[in-house]
Amino acid sequence: MKKTISFKGKPVTVEDIVKVGDVFPTFKAVTKELADFNLEDYKGKVVVINAFPSVDTGICALQTIRFNKEVKNYNDLVVITISKDLPFALGRFCADKGIENAITVSDYKYRDFENNAGGLIEELGLLARLVYVVDREGVVRHKELCEEVGSEPNYEAALEVVKKLL
Repeated sequence: MKKTISFKGKPVTVEDIVKVGDVFPTFKAVTKELADFNLEDYKGKVVVINAFPSVDTGICALQTIRFNKEVKNYNDLVVITISKDLPFALGRFCADKGIENAITVSDYKYRDFENNAGGLIEELGLLARLVYVVDREGVVRHKELCEEVGSEPNYEAALEVVKKLL
């Protein structure tokens, strides 16, 4: 289903596929070390999937830093950040900002995330700002698609669901 959100106040279109209650589709991506990543490797854990347009923007950087900080407070929680950034940019950002807890991956090569889960802003070719919380069985228990791409997600709402699942 297509949904209209805004980017800098202008309407843009996002393919909105995954809903709360759905099993989150598996996807393949590329890590900052250029290795393949597969979501299936994290079955049995609670997963926060943190999608955004680019780590080279302020809000995306804040979002990545915040979830990286939060993940260390919980056992059996995995935070996966995903964007269309090249792995080199992700590696540089993670090194500069000390991102060691979150798994940072790129959808640039396989496009599995955008094809299986949606979230692609059609007009920009970038991912929208999305946060999913997925339980140990792979079921989506929380979803936030930010109505304005330049707005931060509601971290507390996602973390409340994480606490309940752990």
